[in-house]
Amino acid sequence: MLQAITRSNLNYPLRRLPTGARISSSHGMDCSRVGSRKKTSGRIRAVTSRDHEKIVDTSAPGAPITAGEADLGNGSAFGPEGSKWVMVKAEVTIRKKIKARLIDKMEDQWSSFVSYFGQGVLVQLISEDIDPVTKSGRTVESYVRGWSSKPSSEHPHSVNYDASFVVPYDFGNPGAALITNFQDKEFYLVEIAVYWFNGELIYFPARSWIHSQNDNPESRIIFRNQAYLPSETPPGIKDLRHEDLLSLRGNGKGERKMHERFYDYAPYNDLGNPDKDPELDRPVLAGEKRPYPRRCQTGRPPMETDPECESRIEKPNPVYVPRDEAFEEIKKETFSAGRLKAVLHNLIPQIAANLSSSDNSFSCFSDIDKLYHDGLVLKDEEQLEKVRKPLLERFAKQVLNFLGKLLKYDVPDVIKRDRFAWLRDNEFARQALAGVNPVNIELLKDFPILSKLDPAVYGPPESAITKEIIEDELPGISVKQVIKNKRLFIIDYHDLILPFIDKINSLPGRKAYASRTIFYYSRAGNLKPIAIELALPPTSCSPGFKRVYTDGHDSTAHWIWKQAKAHVSAIDSGVHQLINHWLRTHASMEPYIIATHRQLSAMHPIYKLLHPHMRYTLEINALARQSLINGGGIIEACFTPGKYAMEISSAAYKSLWRFDMEALPADLLRRGMAVEDPSSPSGIKLVIEDYPYAADGLLIWSAIKDWVHSYVNHFYPHPNAVKSDFEIQEWWKEIKNKGHPDKRNEPWWPELKTKDDLARILTNMIWVASGQHAALNFGQYPFGGYVPNRPTLMRKLIPQEYEPDYRKLVMDPLLSFLSALPTQLQATKVMAVQDSLSTHSPDEEYLGQMQHSHSHWTDDRKVEDMFKRFSDRLEEIEVIINQRNSDLWLKNRSGAGVPPYELLLPTSGPGVTGRGVPNSISI
Repeated sequence: MLQAITRSNLNYPLRRLPTGARISSSHGMDCSRVGSRKKTSGRIRAVTSRDHEKIVDTSAPGAPITAGEADLGNGSAFGPEGSKWVMVKAEVTIRKKIKARLIDKMEDQWSSFVSYFGQGVLVQLISEDIDPVTKSGRTVESYVRGWSSKPSSEHPHSVNYDASFVVPYDFGNPGAALITNFQDKEFYLVEIAVYWFNGELIYFPARSWIHSQNDNPESRIIFRNQAYLPSETPPGIKDLRHEDLLSLRGNGKGERKMHERFYDYAPYNDLGNPDKDPELDRPVLAGEKRPYPRRCQTGRPPMETDPECESRIEKPNPVYVPRDEAFEEIKKETFSAGRLKAVLHNLIPQIAANLSSSDNSFSCFSDIDKLYHDGLVLKDEEQLEKVRKPLLERFAKQVLNFLGKLLKYDVPDVIKRDRFAWLRDNEFARQALAGVNPVNIELLKDFPILSKLDPAVYGPPESAITKEIIEDELPGISVKQVIKNKRLFIIDYHDLILPFIDKINSLPGRKAYASRTIFYYSRAGNLKPIAIELALPPTSCSPGFKRVYTDGHDSTAHWIWKQAKAHVSAIDSGVHQLINHWLRTHASMEPYIIATHRQLSAMHPIYKLLHPHMRYTLEINALARQSLINGGGIIEACFTPGKYAMEISSAAYKSLWRFDMEALPADLLRRGMAVEDPSSPSGIKLVIEDYPYAADGLLIWSAIKDWVHSYVNHFYPHPNAVKSDFEIQEWWKEIKNKGHPDKRNEPWWPELKTKDDLARILTNMIWVASGQHAALNFGQYPFGGYVPNRPTLMRKLIPQEYEPDYRKLVMDPLLSFLSALPTQLQATKVMAVQDSLSTHSPDEEYLGQMQHSHSHWTDDRKVEDMFKRFSDRLEEIEVIINQRNSDLWLKNRSGAGVPPYELLLPTSGPGVTGRGVPNSISI
């Protein structure tokens, strides 16, 4: 039962329901809409279809069409002066809740009842053609009534509803749909499919929440799946294009409501909570002193104790993100399950810590092994005797034994094949090329190694690593020769970390050094660490500390070497999490996403290209600001920098981050890990061929680059097309001036004048959102799940010969080593988080794969063919990577006990798999 109204003489339909308007059905109710609408000849006021009866009702000065004259049995009729009208069918696809509560089912029944009487959802189709009288697009509309649904064959958990429109033959192609929701609650619109009278099936993909008019009286605009540059926009929908963009920008004022879809910028001024505790005060990250990318604006009121900071929303209350950025139901369930798992994991050691005198260190490797084999259980009976309340003791022991056995951790990949691999130097070096943080190793180009820090503050710039120390570790060749042959490499965190060392070491239970690690790459193709420099800054009573450690030939030196490597790993973990992972992917992507929604129309071809790569990122970033990187959050509690974590991230943004260097080939060239090679598809050749992250990453990068270049060339055929596209130009300006305003005057920002400029910029963004994030994220638990391999902090400095702890090291080197690692509570807390963050959701969308819900994203057959070539190429890449992992000559990804490098395999199943490249930063 449907009702349709056709207008050809009005401007765009009123976006608000006029006062006094009445909409009703043919059940004896008024079928007219009351409002300030002109009546001119040829206007069809209403067409009503009930069961098999079809009636055309016209009001015109000329001869009207009577019901008898309107032969709609074949779906068409002739109006005044021989104008012909045709019945057009449509399917409206709505996604239903997977796990509907009783109240949801009752609300659905009420919605069906209300919709039966024409008060549900109004769909208006807008023509791409201009009406010669009104100078705007012509309109037909239909109320989706009765809601007699049928399951969708294309979209899981979705149902289809029918609608009908009576359309004049000269209507033109529909280019947009306006959706007005008169129900009391929002609904999720997947798409609208219109069976046009010329036989064409026209899709209006939405994948969007349609708000209730109770929340916002404005109708939603959904464009068809035809991409148009601004200059190509059909005249009938040109104003709608502009209006839709304006509706997404908001006015920047007031606190955002959860149903809204406003995209705007704000600084990182919501990390601290001094209103709750002065110890949780954190500086605002913005401006010259502490620059940082911008986040999505939430508009919450300021803190009472610090007006520069925004008040916080603490979990479990949700943080605002624009409505369509929120997790979908499957993702929400997966994330909630992971969060529950983390809570339970943390609950067990928390209770255990409360029952004992303090949070305990691991006393032996067996304590760590129990996390995977037995689950977490209470301490031995001797410790239980310390508990004063026997009833609590018995209860706690039962709970811990029960939950602990249920919540065993999976054995991390790094020790799955070889329990002791992490102890060896070659594994320590291998992870610099094939681990979770393979992006900091550089070719050592100059010697001696010099600091760029102010010597008046931080002491002499020369490193303590001398030529003699290095040559003692080399097989009879000089430093000059190995540098010339490109066989010395370095991971250098000295200048980044040294300014923060005193602050970090003043925190309870934290001890750290600024580190440099030198690697030698042998002719046999083995990378090996040969020297580690650990430094402390000078103080008023000390000239500073610089000491170089090597793997000596006696047992004491050997254990000290292990502690030195652990200190490097702890710093590396913090750099990985705060800089390479959070800053360079999550935080830097957020402004691109905001600008894309604010400046590029949904019908813009570049918006369509970027849309899959923006999914869930704003939501996961908001959750991170709420629970992970906030003052007192997981990162501060479990990683080396503690409360100074985000200040270090800001310092790295200030000194290291460059948009142009986020391109994989450019980054490899900058680090000296590759040289230019025009004959290569990526334009470079690796210095270390067996560099799994770089080798596999270049395959993904090249595939993305080819796909993006072909796409851009398709939509910008003329040389000046990019320069004259005002939407894309404003988009790029906004990214620099509003998204990254603290860096807006840097000379390295790429120009945007040509097709090649645009393709390079887009390739950067898509690589960061997909391949780069996958390489840095999904190995967190496989490598970090075993604490000795990758501790996130160290609690003790390495004992020196003149200190009492040195004797303890000599007497019990294992205990000395384990007591410097995170406590059991710290370790299990970070393991639980890493497990959750390494998990793929069942609704993950992977690079090169087209989900059913995206299947109608374009109607351009050439674009579909280009995407198919991209998809096929990624399938080939998966085969190539698997072959590489079986090649015994590639020792960094195969061999006895060596886990294969799978982080850049394009596909994955759900769970912690250590593989898979999602389209977007979705976790």
